[in-house]
Amino acid sequence: MEPQDLSDNPTAAVSGESTPENQSSPPETTLEVRVSDSQLDETSEPPPKKRRRRKKQFPEMISSAAAVTGLRLLRPHPKSSIYSEKIMDDIIGMQINDSPALSKTHRRRRRIADLAKEVDVEALVAISVGFPVDSLTEEEIEANVVTAIGGAEQANYIVVRNHILARWRWSVSTWLTRDHAMESIRSEHRNSVNSAYSFLLEHGYINFGLAPAIREVQLKPNDSLKASVIIVGAGLAGLAAARQLIFLGFKVLILEGRSRPGGRVRTRKMKRMDGCGVIAAADLGGSVLTGINGNPLGVLARQLGFPLHKVRDICPLYLPDGRMVNSEIDSRVETSFNRLLDRVCKLRQAMMEEVKSADVSLGTALEAFRRVYKVAEDPQERMLLNWHLANLEYANASLMSDLSMAYWDQDDPYEMGGDHCFIPGGNERFVRALAEDLPIFYSQTVESVRYGADGVSVHAGGQEFRGDMVLCTVPLGVLKKGTIDFLPQLPQRKRDAIQRIGFGLLNKVAMLFPYDFWGGEIDTFGHLTEESTMRGEFFLFYSYSSVSGGPLLVALVAGEAAINFEMMSPVEAVRRVLDILKGIFNPKGIAVPDPIQVVCTRWGKDRFTYGSYSYVAIGSSGDDYDILAESVGDGRVFFAGEATNKQYPATMHGAFLSGMREAANILRVANRRSLLS
Repeated sequence: MEPQDLSDNPTAAVSGESTPENQSSPPETTLEVRVSDSQLDETSEPPPKKRRRRKKQFPEMISSAAAVTGLRLLRPHPKSSIYSEKIMDDIIGMQINDSPALSKTHRRRRRIADLAKEVDVEALVAISVGFPVDSLTEEEIEANVVTAIGGAEQANYIVVRNHILARWRWSVSTWLTRDHAMESIRSEHRNSVNSAYSFLLEHGYINFGLAPAIREVQLKPNDSLKASVIIVGAGLAGLAAARQLIFLGFKVLILEGRSRPGGRVRTRKMKRMDGCGVIAAADLGGSVLTGINGNPLGVLARQLGFPLHKVRDICPLYLPDGRMVNSEIDSRVETSFNRLLDRVCKLRQAMMEEVKSADVSLGTALEAFRRVYKVAEDPQERMLLNWHLANLEYANASLMSDLSMAYWDQDDPYEMGGDHCFIPGGNERFVRALAEDLPIFYSQTVESVRYGADGVSVHAGGQEFRGDMVLCTVPLGVLKKGTIDFLPQLPQRKRDAIQRIGFGLLNKVAMLFPYDFWGGEIDTFGHLTEESTMRGEFFLFYSYSSVSGGPLLVALVAGEAAINFEMMSPVEAVRRVLDILKGIFNPKGIAVPDPIQVVCTRWGKDRFTYGSYSYVAIGSSGDDYDILAESVGDGRVFFAGEATNKQYPATMHGAFLSGMREAANILRVANRRSLLS
């Protein structure tokens, strides 16, 4: 994810996110180029999750450029069923009175039509952010935004909430005040406005980010500090939580084990050894904004003026001998692959109805159906099918044999709509902006967290840090490894969830060349292999030439190959990649030059991550993400990070949103304590 929202992970000398600080970097290996290992950390978010497979949410209703230019309705959309004529009449009553016009009946009909369209557009904005169409979220219910669930009050609240949310999303660089929110709504609905505004503000749905007007208000000194919070980890989750908590009136301190912020989001500047000539920015971890509609990182990009580069869908595939795969065969196998997935979905539905809690690996189920329906029995078709399986392993940072058939895609209904995009210059631009002016203590590896009725005590780097609460944002891999002692130990329920959720691996080989020999008309191309166990080795290439500042090519290593890759020398890795590239381009009369610099990631060996991003393993489910997100110690220890976000795991935006979520939870607990004291 991140997630990817957590994506790939490096660990060595060239990656900044990769080489564990406080450890000596492995010597660089020269191959007429500079080759090095690297490791990433926490909020890496996988690029596009599946090649042309995942359906985008509400594609016909929301513009793909929504997050950049403001949401707009692409075509007339019928009035949502939740808005009955009576409710629409109520909505009209909430608006400012019309000036006298021709006919009262005519004016009313026209007004109903205009308001219906406006309400629908605002509802689409809310949907893109993750709000349900006709009900409250669990967070809203917990926050008591209405006095009673259901009825006219809730209907009015939803319309008001959507209106406020849409109004700010259309102008994200300004601070929306409570008075501004009231401007277009009649005074008798002030309670709904106050309730919706407070909820959206405290939970980070409005007035967040890095625009000057937002920063000025957020970091303004607060004389009435509520409590002190220690945040473990300066990845996207920790940075987002810190900024929100400071705004909410908390004293915040961040402890980061590395010598830099960002966690699994790491951008490496690549250049010649002599420092002259070509320079490019390589995202070694989280690299792609997976869906821009409603994405908070899209909001940050708008505020900071970062352009977005849409990842183009064209992805030619090449056979082991370098020939391009026939488009008809490619399409036929992809269709068969998607049908296999559909059959597995029907099977699991029947299984769950008959035998609750039954689960097997997705790989086992797909292979069984492949044999039954005799899919991809031709050698070339089998290679193509293996490529799609490798792409699925990449999307989930998991081997097919470890992925839960029952719940592997439990997050699909929440997927962000819109295009997948690169940020020119790399995602570390977000990190630097978010970390600015925050109290971060670097090279402070946390060893233990003690908590009790009197507060928390965090030990790191031979020092003790005391506070009222602690927010732990370390990657799931670190929790699985048990390198942080929690005293008392975490509840069995949470420890079980930590073990059940999978935490997988994705590695990269980033190569800076003297020039772009592969052509700039595509962003991706794939390579097939004859050996199924190695199907994920350099199976997909990303071209970053249009966004990195130089001719940069990144090869992905997924599945079983990603595990084996960690034992491969950088020199051997580069040799294999170049052999593949020469096999593809030399027959076309295109010479493949030696790269100027190469970085190989080693996320599994990174002691600050021990992997890339989470997935739903056999025996796990989306509920485990919620369990991992639960606070412990009567509201003393909180958890954030992509692996705590059921809706958006393995993504950068999932990590960011989890930080916002926990800031609101910490506020709720602090307010409760102040009422009881």
